[in-house]
Amino acid sequence: MSNTNQIPREDGMDHSLSLLREGYMYILNRRRSFQSDIFETRLLGNKVICMGGKEAAEVFYDTEKFKRKNAAPNRAVQTLFGKNGVQSLDDMEHKQRKEMFMSIMSPDQLKKLIHITKEQWQSAGNKWRDKDEVILYDEVQELLCRSACQWAGVPLPEEKTTELSKDLGAMFESAAKVGPSHWKGRNARNQVEKWIGDLIEMVRSGNVQPPENSVLEQFVWHRNSVGNLLDTKTVSVEIINILRPIVAIAIYVNFLALALHHHPEETKKLKTTDKKYHELFIQEVRRFYPFFPFVAALVKKDFTWKGYTFKKDTLTLLDIYGTNHDTSIWDNPDRFNPKRFENRKENLYDFIPQGGGDYFLGHRCAGEWVTLEVLKVSLDFLVTQIKYEIPDQDLSFSMDSMPSIPNSRIVMKNIKKLF
Repeated sequence: MSNTNQIPREDGMDHSLSLLREGYMYILNRRRSFQSDIFETRLLGNKVICMGGKEAAEVFYDTEKFKRKNAAPNRAVQTLFGKNGVQSLDDMEHKQRKEMFMSIMSPDQLKKLIHITKEQWQSAGNKWRDKDEVILYDEVQELLCRSACQWAGVPLPEEKTTELSKDLGAMFESAAKVGPSHWKGRNARNQVEKWIGDLIEMVRSGNVQPPENSVLEQFVWHRNSVGNLLDTKTVSVEIINILRPIVAIAIYVNFLALALHHHPEETKKLKTTDKKYHELFIQEVRRFYPFFPFVAALVKKDFTWKGYTFKKDTLTLLDIYGTNHDTSIWDNPDRFNPKRFENRKENLYDFIPQGGGDYFLGHRCAGEWVTLEVLKVSLDFLVTQIKYEIPDQDLSFSMDSMPSIPNSRIVMKNIKKLF
């Protein structure tokens, strides 16, 4: 009797258009229809294995079974990740590069970022009082761009702030787009890489002195395993891998505001309970609303899991959104309920809005702690520091647009500071 099972297979020649049409729901829809956490399909003419759930995540983040090099499609490399970034590395090379990132996630560095972000929110709030209305998504992208650059030690002229925030935004907004929208992201990356590259060269020539222990200083002078400085382009890519994700937190901030609007009873709780409830609320926003749809890897070597055979170099997608809405993990996953995180035992593989596994050794997002701290500051400001109105507008968001953002980007009116 054979111990090998046949992976459920989606009929048809290619399902790339279905992926574009269904977006975040593509993998989850088929997991439900197949009643299986694993299935095989074809995307862009290639065989692809899709999987989701806690056990699938544990396997996916096993570095003995999967690798990241050459897994991301070129369109994502040219917009979202950049060439030779930490996301595309494996084994010792990845470990050493990841250590560079984790070295700037110390408590002192995070405290510095918290302080900077608070100042930027206060400054933005002062400006908003004089405006008839603001578009929250655009405003938060700019304030987070300022925060990111100040924290990283990247000098940012005020006249360049709007341009840079839009360019960094275009990188993550365009990865799944086609046509002019996609090329906007590619052009944005090329421009920012050159700008950061010129700055790196000025630091190395002694013409610019970065703040001590800043991201800029540490990345510029970081040496690889053989003692060589990283090349200018790679350092530029990795500095952008600090700036871009912080600006992308604007998506989560928009969903914070949306959740507050749709669940006014939560606003009352946030104003009257301790800060611990703020954390529960933030985690539920990260679980409930769409952010990353899935992540990609290649099978490192042939192996068998649950009787299914994985062949070397097969592209495999892990369902991020679907795992965070998995009924075997979450009770009523389509219901917004922050209290589900109360007394919840932490697990590295069942709550994965920014990837799973170990921060230091695996491919879990190095900036997840940054995301949480920035969201704590942002939520506190929206709940306790200002009053505002949300006029009638299109607050819906699309599950087939990646990333998904409320259509109106959340218009706020009559903003008043409380302190």
